[in-house]
Amino acid sequence: MKFTVSQSSLMKALAVVSKGMGGNSTLPVLSGVYLRAAEGTLELQTNNLSISIRHLVPANVEEEGAAVVSGKVLTNIVKTLPDAAITVEDEDRMVKISCVKSTFLLNTLKTSDWPEFPEIEPERTIELPSELLGRMVDKVYRVTSKETTRQYLQGIQLTVEDNTIRMVATDTIRLAVCDSSAEAAAGEPFCAVIGGQVLHDVLAMPSMTDTISIGTAEKQAVFSFGTTTFVTRLLEGNFPSWRQLVSSTCSTAVTLDVAEFSAALKRVSVIAQQNASIRFDVDAAGGLMRLSARSPEQGESSETIACEVEGQSLAVGFNYHFVFDCVNAVSDAETVRLELQGATQPGIFKSNGKVNYLYLLMPIRL
Repeated sequence: MKFTVSQSSLMKALAVVSKGMGGNSTLPVLSGVYLRAAEGTLELQTNNLSISIRHLVPANVEEEGAAVVSGKVLTNIVKTLPDAAITVEDEDRMVKISCVKSTFLLNTLKTSDWPEFPEIEPERTIELPSELLGRMVDKVYRVTSKETTRQYLQGIQLTVEDNTIRMVATDTIRLAVCDSSAEAAAGEPFCAVIGGQVLHDVLAMPSMTDTISIGTAEKQAVFSFGTTTFVTRLLEGNFPSWRQLVSSTCSTAVTLDVAEFSAALKRVSVIAQQNASIRFDVDAAGGLMRLSARSPEQGESSETIACEVEGQSLAVGFNYHFVFDCVNAVSDAETVRLELQGATQPGIFKSNGKVNYLYLLMPIRL
């Protein structure tokens, strides 16, 4: 094997496949990157048993062949090299890397131990705008659960039906739903539960194109864009039925300026480091909402902000960490609407625009 590729192309390719590098000490080969040079193309693969990534870049191939080298070491080497031509070649069970005046000899791992890349024949495939999907994922993926016993709660439910894309995530304490309109090919509704972090990582890849193809088959999902293919497992279990949780009525509705609300929340929460509860007192007559926090160790804080109030006055408590996640998700909007039923009922934050957003949060007892 012998090929030449630019440092910038190789660095970008390694960034694309890096999420698939394994850290499993029982299978050392999975900590590596599989390199295959053939027909003017360098193919890179990584596999950590949960996800498999393949990416292709143009290269000047003098000798075809394949090798597996440490992904971490190769990345660290390429990162330090100048943006010049890099030559990689086999040399006595090692790989020689040359660039300008620098030379490295890396030990190789057995290519025979490298798992075959999964070739998926999707039962259902849909092509969607990647920039829009990325915005939607950013709004919901932090709501996914860290709990491992109920795997499906770590995922985002992605559905596409009647030219509407919807993403839903929940950790049972809160629920995030966002939807947007986009043209999609006619056919059966598309529905899959995909790991939230995985979906976020895919859409943040430097090789992302304007559109992305998503297919599902045999409990696996495959993402295809440009010269990149990303395969992951679909999450097992039945995603919770969430529609009945969202009430269509409320006793109090508060419309808040997002920037003002965010700033006030940051100031008041300084006192809430030990106790994450912040009290929301809505004054319907005065058109005001008072945020307050109390800590036996730190003291008290409060701030009043003007707002539009429909309905009656009431008080409710929320975990400010979770409220911040919502505020960050709607930071591109001017206002957010908070709908309340009472001190013991969930609060629902809503924001409408190109991407409609709903965030349901269970209250904390005052």
